[in-house]
This record gives sequence, structure tokens and C-alpha cells, in this order.
Amino acid sequence: MKNGNYLFTSESVSEGHPDKICDRISDSVVDTYLAVDPFARAGIETLVTTNLVVLAGESRCASEVSNEELEQVARQAIKDIGYDQDNFHWEKSKVQVHVHMQSVDIAQGVDAAGNKDEGAGDQGLMFGYACRETDALMPAAIQFSHDILRRMAAARHAGETPGLGPDSKSQVTLRYVDGKPVGAKSVVVSSQHTEDKSQEDVREIVRPFVLDVLPEGWMCPEDEFYVNPTGRFVIGGPDSDAGLTGRKIIVDTYGGAAPHGGGAFSGKDPSKVDRSAAYAARYVAKNVVAAGLADECTIQVAYAIGVSKPLSVLINTNGTAQVDELKLASVLQEMVDLSPRGIREHLRLSRPIYARTAAYGHFGREPDVDGGFSWEKTDLVDDLKSTFGVS
Repeated sequence: MKNGNYLFTSESVSEGHPDKICDRISDSVVDTYLAVDPFARAGIETLVTTNLVVLAGESRCASEVSNEELEQVARQAIKDIGYDQDNFHWEKSKVQVHVHMQSVDIAQGVDAAGNKDEGAGDQGLMFGYACRETDALMPAAIQFSHDILRRMAAARHAGETPGLGPDSKSQVTLRYVDGKPVGAKSVVVSSQHTEDKSQEDVREIVRPFVLDVLPEGWMCPEDEFYVNPTGRFVIGGPDSDAGLTGRKIIVDTYGGAAPHGGGAFSGKDPSKVDRSAAYAARYVAKNVVAAGLADECTIQVAYAIGVSKPLSVLINTNGTAQVDELKLASVLQEMVDLSPRGIREHLRLSRPIYARTAAYGHFGREPDVDGGFSWEKTDLVDDLKSTFGVS
């Protein structure tokens, strides 16, 4: 983030947003494959629209997973989100499955063979980022946007907000002074609701969630608090807007506060560096900031399909480093093997841990006891401090 005085905005969308439904289904399918074969390959795309779900892509798995099983995975994901509406219903929607075997041309580049290590599942560049704006070492605007919707969803699932539907969005604009966030300039929340709820009803249902998330004294002026700005949001979800896997990549990452290489995460097994290397880059960047070696850290890693070693590793601390950046880049590559196999093994990614990542951001989350969000651990901190003599 730059220094000076300015406004910065990030948005989030809920698990019931059409694109996020697709991410959830695609990641649930990936988990299904990894649950029976830790070395399964999957590239799964989902489309949803009015009472229709289409799954497409490729897979390779040691145990057969039938189309009927994948259909049930999709229906369960929709049910868990909470869709039982007339025009998008977990049980009544038509589900089409078009998943074929992974291309042998891709497989031969990715698989280990003889003296050849596992190669990257595709070319591309991935970024990781961390900063001191929040306890999660995430940019504040995206973290607050996620937290508002996450708390609203938890309340909806608990039956505490009758009248609100699964589809919602949030957007937080923060004021920065001398490069640090000091308060909210505006907050936008749109939530699907039943016919009997007015705009003012929804506004007052939403308000406590915003107040709970923002630090004390940070709430925006009343005339900058926008709830359902169009006045009505009864028709929502796939009945109002088609959804696709991978269309919310900035929501998934840093809300625009850091670069993005362009690749989506959901629907991809960990051999695909679009996902695994972005997780590794966040892991390394977070540990750098957590160790006190910099106030912010951006890491870029680049790969070629079928090649195991990264083509480049760049570290940029925006002038906040307490240590030499070139030495830091070298030390980090010694601590963490950034090859596809090295990442997968270090972060233990070959497990069914991905459906939970599909909404409210892949970063800034608490590591789970079963290994979910392992890239959020700060277990390199002590070694980094010792190496650089930082107390």
C-alpha cells in the first residue's frame, strides 16, 4: 500500500453469490477426488443459472467417482449454502455432469518419472501478500468486507436473521492517513430478502454486523451507509444472475491491495500452481511480516508447465524491510521448497480441504486442526528471526 492520505475500497461476496456457488461446487468436487486419492488430478468448472447446474472439466483418480456421485456432491453444496428457492433449489435443479479424463499431454508434463520431478500444472505467475493492517496480516478493507458477510451467513444458518437470503455482497471504503487506515468512509451491503422485508428492515438487520466488525469509532457517516441501494433485492442467486467458477479472484485474494497473476483457485487440485503457489507465496509473505522483517511483503513466483523449479522469485517490501531483500529471498527459498512437490508436501495440500476456502477469502483465515488453511501458519517466524538476528 502507498503512503499518504487516500481512500481505498475492497468488496466481498457471500457463499450464496452465483459465482461463489460455483466455486463451492467445484471445490467440493476436488475434495471428493482427493478424499479417495491424495494424488488425484482435477480441473473442474461449474456454471449455474435458473434451476440448472453444469459441471465440466477433467480429472484423473485412482478410484472411480461416478457422475451420479458428482451430481450429489453438487446438490449437497447447494443445500449447505441454503438454496431451496423456487427457481434455484438444491433438490429440484437439473444437474449436468461433463467431466472427462485428464489430457495425457498435460499428465506427462506434471507427473514425476525417472529422474524428473513433478512439474507445474501450468505456466503463470502467482503473488502472495501480507501487511500489518489487521491481526490476520491482511489488508483491512477486504478483511472487514469478508467478516461482515461471514457473520451474516453464520446468523442466517443459525436462524437468527429470518427474511434474509443466501445472496449478498459487501463493500468497505477506508480512509487512510499517512498510509494507515483510520476509519470507514462508506460501507455498502446488499442482501437478498423476502417480500415482506423493507429496505429499512434490511438496513437495521445488517447494521449490527457492520458495527461488530469495524473497530470502535470507525463506522461511516449515516448517509454513507448503503444497504440495498436499489431498494429491493428479492430475486437473487442464480435466478437473477448466472455464475461461473473463478470469477471472483480479487475477492479471493487481497481485494486489490496487492497484484494478482490472473489465475483462479477453485476447482483445481494442488498440482496446479495457480492455487498451490499462490498459497505458498502468501505463507512466505505472512511469515516475513509476522517475524518483524518488514511491515508489508509482496512475493511473486513464476512457473512453466512441466518444469519443477520456479523460474523467478521476487520479494518487494515497499521499502519497509529491516533486512536485505536479496538475502531474504535466498533464505526463504532454502526454508521452503517452492517446487510443486515441495509446496504440496510442506503445506500438506493433498487433502480434501478446499470447499471451505470457496467463500470469504482464501487468506486471512485461522489454520484448521485438520490442516485446512495451512498456508496461514506462522511456523517460520522463529527460524527467520534467528537467521537475521531479530529479537
